[in-house]
Amino acid sequence: MAERPKLLFIAPWFLFPTDAGGKIRSTDILRGMKGGAFDIELASPAPADHAGHAKALAAVADRFRPWPERHRGPLFPLARLRHLPGKLPINVATDKDPTAMTVIAEALAEAPDLVVVDFPHTAILLPDRLAAPSVLFTHNVEAEIFARHAEDAGDALRRAIYRDQWRKMTDFERQTLGRFDAVIAVSDRDGDVFREQYGCGRVRNIPTGVDLDRFTYRPTRPVAPGQPPRLVFTGSMNWQANIDAFVYFMDEIWPLIVAEAPDVRLDLVGREPPPSLIRRAEEKQLPWRFTGFVESIEPYVHDAQAYVIPLRVGGGTRIKVYEAMAMGCPVVSTSIGVEGLPIEDGGHYLEADNPAAFAEATLRLLRDAEFGRNLAERAHGHVRDHFSAERVARAFEEICLAALEGRLEAVSAESRR
Repeated sequence: MAERPKLLFIAPWFLFPTDAGGKIRSTDILRGMKGGAFDIELASPAPADHAGHAKALAAVADRFRPWPERHRGPLFPLARLRHLPGKLPINVATDKDPTAMTVIAEALAEAPDLVVVDFPHTAILLPDRLAAPSVLFTHNVEAEIFARHAEDAGDALRRAIYRDQWRKMTDFERQTLGRFDAVIAVSDRDGDVFREQYGCGRVRNIPTGVDLDRFTYRPTRPVAPGQPPRLVFTGSMNWQANIDAFVYFMDEIWPLIVAEAPDVRLDLVGREPPPSLIRRAEEKQLPWRFTGFVESIEPYVHDAQAYVIPLRVGGGTRIKVYEAMAMGCPVVSTSIGVEGLPIEDGGHYLEADNPAAFAEATLRLLRDAEFGRNLAERAHGHVRDHFSAERVARAFEEICLAALEGRLEAVSAESRR
């Protein structure tokens, strides 16, 4: 049997536990590719106790090359502000790590056949030129996140800072995409942005996938007599877009919901909820439960009558949407919350872009269990038939093979119309 080509996959963070959308997407793809066309080496930062994740690492890669994970204490958000005047966007400058650059240089010196870089800002750790064919795996249009924060900023200073970061990220993203032989986008929409705004022709799109073995389907349960109705959201609660979403939900949407359903409860399931948001909820005496990191989100989602996604900023595709649908929980979302996903308003979820509409859609699911169950069943069937993680991993592997063999031709935005 011929030796498999060696693929070096460089991630910006330790992938375990899989407590963020980017980690989930990357691990699902690596797990699906393990044992396939490539011999995979994963390189990433790692905590000192990463040996405890040996089994999980072995499921996604043939070898693991770590570098020490940097400790980020409580003052980190303030310390990173020193990068604001620099030429690089703040999140890119923050990720520059000499130790990581040394470890990656050693890995590259061993001549991998293909290099895959996870997230554009990870490219700051690489030399200017790579000897091997290369693929950039994007999860968002990063510049759009700053642009949307600027639109929603409540004061002139923050608006100016976000606009400055948007300009820097636009420049960095455009230059970075141009360095790679192939760019993978996680939605048709993101791929179109890369072609039209950045002039990047070697973009290929993959759908978002969900692990159907991990997230089991259970029909939405009606509210039991004597029990309060429950809403749920799952996601990293230290991500600014999610924090913004639930400040908005708290101030604008929640009062409209409790006016009609005063006993409703909300579970926010995700790592590192900010103390400021917890305090805000406590001061308002809201029946919100902040779980922090949990091993499994399933009990919380299966216990809810509606999954709410009040996002106003962000980018890329939304793994959490497909997870909720895979588990059978009906979804209410803003258009940004489901952006890039090929799903239908009214057929697979309920879309609502203002507080009154969002509250009314949520209340409809609380009042009409049969409607919610039918909506969730259609959504589950759609995800099951088209968006399994295994199918997405195969598509990713084929793009990697094409890049390795030089089979990727540039595709202009005009030629795709």
